[in-house]
Amino acid sequence: MLANHNACERKGAPKMPSGVKNVTMKKAILFSMMTISAFAAVSPRAGHAAGEGAGGDATKGEQVFKQCMTCHRIGPDAKNMVGPVLTGVIGRQAGTAPGFSYSDLNKHSGENGLVWSEDLIFQYLPDPNAFLKKFLTDKGKADLATGSTKMAFKLANEQQRKDVIAYIKTFSPDKK
Repeated sequence: MLANHNACERKGAPKMPSGVKNVTMKKAILFSMMTISAFAAVSPRAGHAAGEGAGGDATKGEQVFKQCMTCHRIGPDAKNMVGPVLTGVIGRQAGTAPGFSYSDLNKHSGENGLVWSEDLIFQYLPDPNAFLKKFLTDKGKADLATGSTKMAFKLANEQQRKDVIAYIKTFSPDKK
């Protein structure tokens, strides 16, 4: 329990509901409010903008991924094909899958800080070339935002993107 029941008067602290007179009850309520506030601040879902990355169904994503299998493989025995292996892609720097020959656009994006997250993959899938060029331009590297990525496929459907990301995430070392 909190030693100082006046903690709710600190700047930014949750406000005590009016009408609570018992000091022990005030401490318990304040502790609960602060715990909930702290959890909300660090919750992984707190960082997701509406419609991005979160909320996918991995089972449905496995079906969506069949479209990706024209070029990609995923899983413990996956090998590079036309596209790189996607096992462990979440959390990986762009353009760095071992043994894959990336386009300059993709390599430059990784060299300038692009590390794949659920949200960034969500933004990438509708138009990979536009995404990478915008990423580099936003980083002040418009001179490197030339050419094109090898990925010609575009996945515009938001729910399918969420689902395929949920599936890909099951093959990532950190499955938050």
